[in-house]
Amino acid sequence: MLRSVEQRRQGPVTGSDEDPRVTELRSAVARLRRRLAAHPGEFADRTIAEEELAALAAMAAGGAPEMPRLRRSLLLIAGAIGSVSALAPGLAEVRRAVDLFGGPARGQG
Repeated sequence: MLRSVEQRRQGPVTGSDEDPRVTELRSAVARLRRRLAAHPGEFADRTIAEEELAALAAMAAGGAPEMPRLRRSLLLIAGAIGSVSALAPGLAEVRRAVDLFGGPARGQG
């Protein structure tokens, strides 16, 4: 189902009380995890990326995550898969979802 930007801001269509930022983070992390699992190439830091994506998924499942921990996980994931161009769009989605919790960190953008 396609939803407008306004509907995303208002929250899930199901009427749940879940924070739409958490929903967006959960979705972005799930998509990147699937892309990473399907990626045929091996690279040195794949395990780090998988572990940090699992940590982000757990934080999203637990409700409103802590911003410093989100940023740390994002940094580790970016460092681990940043050179894998096939995963760049998924990484960008996760970054946008993390930014919903507090905007860019100091010194960025």
